[in-house]
Amino acid sequence: MDTVKKQEGFESEKLLVLPEYIIMEMIENPLLQSLYVTDIGYFPHAKYHYRERRDGCDTTILICCADGEGWVELNGAEPLRLKANMLIVIPAGTPHSYGAAEQNPWSIYWFHIKGCQVKELVEWFRLDEGLLQIPISGFVKFVELFNQCYDTLLNKLYSPMHHISVSQTIKYLLSTLGMSSVLTEKEERRKLYLEKAINYMNDNINGTIKLPELAQFAGLSKQHLIHLFKQETSFPPIDYFLRLKMNRAGQMLDLTNQTVKQIAVSLGMDPYYFSRIFKKVMGCSPSDYRLIKKG
Repeated sequence: MDTVKKQEGFESEKLLVLPEYIIMEMIENPLLQSLYVTDIGYFPHAKYHYRERRDGCDTTILICCADGEGWVELNGAEPLRLKANMLIVIPAGTPHSYGAAEQNPWSIYWFHIKGCQVKELVEWFRLDEGLLQIPISGFVKFVELFNQCYDTLLNKLYSPMHHISVSQTIKYLLSTLGMSSVLTEKEERRKLYLEKAINYMNDNINGTIKLPELAQFAGLSKQHLIHLFKQETSFPPIDYFLRLKMNRAGQMLDLTNQTVKQIAVSLGMDPYYFSRIFKKVMGCSPSDYRLIKKG
């Protein structure tokens, strides 16, 4: 006998699909163009749940498994197995299919989003790199924010102000997921290498550092260290070290009466070179920076 397949219609489910005319209004709103929700729902114990989109979807889809199990197949690759406290993001345009496990069908929270910043937001927080395991605290936060968005849309569907609130909440939710998801072993090692190198920089903030000695201390090759820093901070190691020095200099300009020359010397730098780098990094000269009222 063929297995029954269902796209929706589960007991106690939550399901909201925004009307097309409301979506068109959101597209025209400058505060919603970056990201807006088109569909949102919760399917509990979704036995026989199945969906296939061979040409992908024009929205980005997030699926978060609350309990049970299911699977997601992207671009015809080997299916990924989704379990409790795991999520996956399916980028717009990606051919996919997914469904609940037969023996222990999943309960899932899900939503579809569109907007000109969705792709960049997902990529920046690396939410498109396959399955993500969420710690319990992160999952609790996810459910809280999800229910807040769902209830707002359900009860205030015609209010642009509330749609804007939901948009901002979803952005916060995505960034929170990206920062709270459990790191892989490789990512943990990368984080440790980076922290070790930055700690070395802070310990030697008043002196000079050369790339070979920093790489040796961190336990990486020079090329690998450069790649790591550019990937995680957008700056090469020595450039990042100079920026740490300039931040420290800014603190000293704000909190001490030392002259610019004294601060430069205390950081192990030639005063002229220090002033040139400070202006490049901070956007103004050390003397002008000291005149800016802060706080």
